[in-house]
Amino acid sequence: MKYEATTPEEYISKVPEDRQDALRKLRHVINTNIPKGFEEGIQYNMIGYFVPLSKYPNGYHCTPNEPLPFMSFASQKNSINLYHSGIYAIPELHDWFIKEYSNYSSRKLDMGKSCIRFKKADEIPYELIAELVQKVSVDEWISTYEKNSKNRKNEKR
Repeated sequence: MKYEATTPEEYISKVPEDRQDALRKLRHVINTNIPKGFEEGIQYNMIGYFVPLSKYPNGYHCTPNEPLPFMSFASQKNSINLYHSGIYAIPELHDWFIKEYSNYSSRKLDMGKSCIRFKKADEIPYELIAELVQKVSVDEWISTYEKNSKNRKNEKR
């Protein structure tokens, strides 16, 4: 679902009441554990964490005046979704997350390329998310992004 908001607090206030506490806790876990240098805000109608243009002036290749996205979360129709670009772009991180997930949850992992879906808000593995969030620094994310961008350009030639 799409919620029009200009701040994370406003976003959370607009989602169904039964999900608000889970989103507040998820936001707190991320803000407590994310490496310095990422900024929080609303990006793509979700609560997002990104590399600010002051740190990476090239921005996102699709929209250069947009800060480089890193991760976000949102309340969707049937789940709370966490989108983590590092899981998509860094195979070792992807493999680590899949391996660790079963240590934190008895639920089957519901995951796409970068999207982790939590159908039950009370079963979000916050401790695992705290670990995940700490694993990629701003500089590592920029380096990964640039390496993958160069690889995409070379594949098109």
